[in-house]
Amino acid sequence: MNDRTRLILIGAALFLILVVGVVLFILNRNKAPKSATNTDKIVLTYWGLWEPESAMQSLFERYEVDHPNIDIQYVQKPFTQYESTVFTRIQQNIVDDTPAPDVIRINNAWLSKFQPSLSPLPASIMTASDYSQDFYPTAVRDFTGTDGEIYAIPLEIDGLAVFYNKKLLKAASMDVPPTDWDTFIEAAKKLTKKNNAGKITQGGVALGSAKNIKHSADIFSLLLLQNNVPIINSTNDEVNITSTRSESALDFYTSFTKVHKVWGDELASDLEMFYSGKLAMMFGPSWRAFDIINANATIEFGISPVPQLPSNDPVNYAMYWGEAVTRSSPNQLEAWKLVKWLSEQSQMKEFYSNSAKIRAFGEPYSRKSMSFELESDPYAGAFMQMAPTFTAWKMGDQVFIEESLRTAINDVVGRGVRIPDALKDAQDRINQRLSEVVK
Repeated sequence: MNDRTRLILIGAALFLILVVGVVLFILNRNKAPKSATNTDKIVLTYWGLWEPESAMQSLFERYEVDHPNIDIQYVQKPFTQYESTVFTRIQQNIVDDTPAPDVIRINNAWLSKFQPSLSPLPASIMTASDYSQDFYPTAVRDFTGTDGEIYAIPLEIDGLAVFYNKKLLKAASMDVPPTDWDTFIEAAKKLTKKNNAGKITQGGVALGSAKNIKHSADIFSLLLLQNNVPIINSTNDEVNITSTRSESALDFYTSFTKVHKVWGDELASDLEMFYSGKLAMMFGPSWRAFDIINANATIEFGISPVPQLPSNDPVNYAMYWGEAVTRSSPNQLEAWKLVKWLSEQSQMKEFYSNSAKIRAFGEPYSRKSMSFELESDPYAGAFMQMAPTFTAWKMGDQVFIEESLRTAINDVVGRGVRIPDALKDAQDRINQRLSEVVK
C-alpha cells in the first residue's frame, strides 16, 4: 500500500471517529437534562381522606409550578378502616421497607397512638408561637405530643353540633334548639310524639342509647368534659371514668331513653329517622349534613351549637383532622413545607371553594382569623361559633375506645347493668388497650 492510500484510509477513519463522537455528544447532551431532572425530582405521596383528587388538583398544580422539583402523588383513601390501614402501612415500612405515604391525615384523637410514627413540625417551618396564634386552642392541645412537639396542622375544624328539623320545631313553636340542657330536655319532650300504644312515632332527640345513635360515644365524651371529668392522665395511657362525675354524666345521657323517653332502642338509626322527617333533633359533625342532603334533598334543617350546663363556661366537643408527616418519609422537610403551604389563607379558601363545588359546603376553616367569613353560613356557622371552646381527649386507639364506651351505654340501657359496673368494665378494657398501643 503506497503512502497516498494509507493517508486516505487514516483520514477516513479519523473522520468516522469524529462523526461518531459528535453524534454521541449530541445524543448525550439532549438526554442529560431529562436524566438530571428525574434524579432531582422529589415525589411526595399524600394520603387524603374526604376530598377527591379533583378538589386538590388545582392546589397541587400551583405548588408544583412554584416548586418544579416536587411531584405530588395524591391518593384518596376510603374512610372505612382508614385508621388501621394507615397505622399498619407505617409499621410495615419500619419492618420491611414497604412504601409508606409522606403525608397522612390523622384524627385529633389519635396522636398518642401515632406519635412515635410521625415527624415533629420543624420550627423552621412554623414556630409553636405562630401555630398557637393561627389555630384554635384545641388544635394546640390535640396535636402537641408528650415531648412538647407539634405533630399535625389542621386544614379544617369540626365537632359535635345539633341538627334540627325546622318544620318540626316550628310546629312546636320553636325556632332553634335551646342552648341549656334543662330547657333542652323540656323541648325534647315537647317534640316527642307517640301512638296509642305508647310507641314513639316522632323522636324529640336521639339521645340515651348507643346501638342506633351514630355518635353516642362522642356525645358521652362531650358530657364527661362538660362535667369536668379529667378523663385521661398526662401521659395518655390511663383513663379514669369511674368517678361520681362520670357516673352522673352516663346517668344523664341514658335518662333520655330511660326516664324522659324521648328516644328508644327499638327505633331506626338517628340518621335514618332524621332524614325521614321522624326525628326533631340529632347530634353530629358538619359532614353529617352531606348524608342528610344525599338521602333527602327536600328536608329543611338547621345546625346549632350543643347545649351547655347552666352557670358553666362553654365546653364543646372537637372532632376534626390534621395533616401529619410520617417519620419514615425520606423527604420530611419538603413534606412539611407542602402541609404548611396548604394551611395558608389563600390555599384554604381555594380548598374550601373546590370542595363546595362537589358538595353543599367545604370544610370549616381551621384558622382563627378566617372564622368571620363563615359565621353566617347556614352549615358552618355553628361550628365557627363553637370553635374557640372546642376540646377533646386523646383516645389514641379511637375505634376500640369508642366501642368500649358504646358497650357501657348499651349495658346500662339494654341489659340493666349498674352504671358504676358498666363504667368500671369499660375503664378496665380501655386501660388494657392503652397499655398496648401507647408507647
